[in-house]
Amino acid sequence: MKKAFLAGLVAATLASPVLAQLPVQAQPDHARLLASADPKLAANKRLVYDFWREVFEGGHMELADRYLAESYIQHNPQVPTGRAGFVAVFPKVAKPKPIEDRVKAPLVAITAEGDLVVLSFVSELPDPKDAKKTYTTTWFDMFRIENGKLAEHWDPDNKQ
Repeated sequence: MKKAFLAGLVAATLASPVLAQLPVQAQPDHARLLASADPKLAANKRLVYDFWREVFEGGHMELADRYLAESYIQHNPQVPTGRAGFVAVFPKVAKPKPIEDRVKAPLVAITAEGDLVVLSFVSELPDPKDAKKTYTTTWFDMFRIENGKLAEHWDPDNKQ
């Protein structure tokens, strides 16, 4: 009897799937995200966070050499590899503006392990089934730190 009930429940679920998603929520306490009991991990988090605020969001390419290794490896297919490639292409999409005290993008988490730091963000996208609606998902950027600079970057971007 129990097996028949479970089989019927699974079959009903598969026949008419109920899709539910909780919205992705940003963490408003950035100090909490930057904290770590390990001073090296805290420093790596701060390096990535400040790069994001000053160079990426602030558009201040004159600060790129403070954060990016000259041999910076870029895995995003939209951006050339190397610090010079990043500095050459980025001003085409972002103009310098005042540097904010905190990252403006909706941060979910900052995770650090060894020489890697991952920033996770809320990403709000149009619902392909209903143009009047949006949904949230998560975007990430991962950086590898080497000798106190960002040496490598990954994200889920596609060629456009």
